Amino acid sequence: MPNPARPRAAALAVASALLSLALAGCSDDAGGGDLTRQRLTWRECPAPSRAQGGGAAPSPLPGGEAWQCATMKAPLDWEEPEGDTIGLALIRAEASGEAGRRIGSLVFNFGGPGGSGVTTLPAFAEDYANLRTRYDLVSFDPRGVGRSAPVECLDDARLDTYFQQDATPDDAAERAGLVRSTEEFNAACEKNSEKMLPHVRTTDAARDMDLMRQVLGDGKLHYFGISYGTELGGVYAHLFPKKVGRAVFDAVVDPTQSPEQSSLGQAKGFQRALDNFAEHCVSRTGECPIGDSVQDVENRIARLLKDLDAEPLPGVFPRRLTQTAATSGIAQALYSQDFWEYLTEGLEQAYDGDGRVLMVLSDALNGRGENGEYSNITAANISINCADDRPRYDPADVERKLPEFRAASALFGDYMAWSMVSCADWAVPGAADHPDVDAPGAAPVLVVGNTGDPATPYEGARKMVQALGKGVGIELTYKGQGHGAYDSKNKCVRDAVDGYLLDGREPAAGTVCS
Repeated sequence: MPNPARPRAAALAVASALLSLALAGCSDDAGGGDLTRQRLTWRECPAPSRAQGGGAAPSPLPGGEAWQCATMKAPLDWEEPEGDTIGLALIRAEASGEAGRRIGSLVFNFGGPGGSGVTTLPAFAEDYANLRTRYDLVSFDPRGVGRSAPVECLDDARLDTYFQQDATPDDAAERAGLVRSTEEFNAACEKNSEKMLPHVRTTDAARDMDLMRQVLGDGKLHYFGISYGTELGGVYAHLFPKKVGRAVFDAVVDPTQSPEQSSLGQAKGFQRALDNFAEHCVSRTGECPIGDSVQDVENRIARLLKDLDAEPLPGVFPRRLTQTAATSGIAQALYSQDFWEYLTEGLEQAYDGDGRVLMVLSDALNGRGENGEYSNITAANISINCADDRPRYDPADVERKLPEFRAASALFGDYMAWSMVSCADWAVPGAADHPDVDAPGAAPVLVVGNTGDPATPYEGARKMVQALGKGVGIELTYKGQGHGAYDSKNKCVRDAVDGYLLDGREPAAGTVCS
């Protein structure tokens, strides 16, 4: 089971499917030899590939201009930059303002790891329209993702089975089943993607971004990283501190944590978000349809999950809603306050014996389209995490830690704890205990933390500021809900971020928006 930190693109899958359901080290540059002199051929974007999640080609921009896509060559192995190459998929919207006011390119990574920037940027371009007045908006599929030499593991039918498994085992037989399923998934990744697995580390993606900076013609990398994108941005800043331009990190990963600490932090974060959801429901005018108090809401959810462990409900035909699918659906809905109404509806229906809405939410988290086809987000997510993270955990490790995880969250503790076995017997050793983001001499980075963030808990923002080093990170706090702050459309957050990216105005460290 992958780590449940996911990019914003899942929001589109939720909205679309629910609508259908309702109707029915430091260096100067990355190197790369002659690749720094390549010229990109920009063309109108095609429809997304299966690995990107499928669907239609991006709609025209507000002024009628088409989105432009290109492929950049990068070394397969950055230790052999003159060797084999791979193609990295890029997308851009050219700056809409006066040519003389253009700053350069603003490169986005929306997180995951494993999310396709080529499909996500057009989906949320309206949020960044003001930034487009002075930047070309650029995003990409990181190596191993989407159209960029995608990692492939299980086929669609086997992924359906994989996501239906009991990922919170209660006895020896269920533990053995989870281990066997993990081994089968990881063996399929090695069989189908052996050549790519050693080369999908975050350090590789950071070097790709510096090559991208050079090919795009920018002296500095101007960057907007969200969720895992903040980790990628921090690693870039460590490797290329003198090349950091104006940068924003939103929904910040704590770079000091081990995978175990990160999973425990997420258990606490999702529990906090669930508490906030329940409090919102019971405090509204009128009756909360899923409970009379915060504790009642959460007790009823706990009973539902226990019942599903024994007897799954009808879900999206022919699949049934299992305990694991319901838990992942609830987690997906906690990513944004905009999804809380879907969570309420899904719980109401599940209590009446209908698991479809919760399953749609679960499918969005796992990258499953309405046609039953999966993007490669899960394969990429696990492959990148396992290539990055040195620690390996077995069931005995999890068993020892379960009391601590359950104390953090009765509902999410087991789910997060057992996710740690994903990298057991992985084909490639992990690179480090945690990412190195120390970036002495880098330009200021605006680091935005959201107090209600479930997936990247608020505490990570301050840890990132400290890890970047003195004089680099500028901490900004948003007292809100959901994963990230800028897309909340909070005026205070928008003014601070836009002011820095567009005009270089640094907000006061410690600024609080609510």
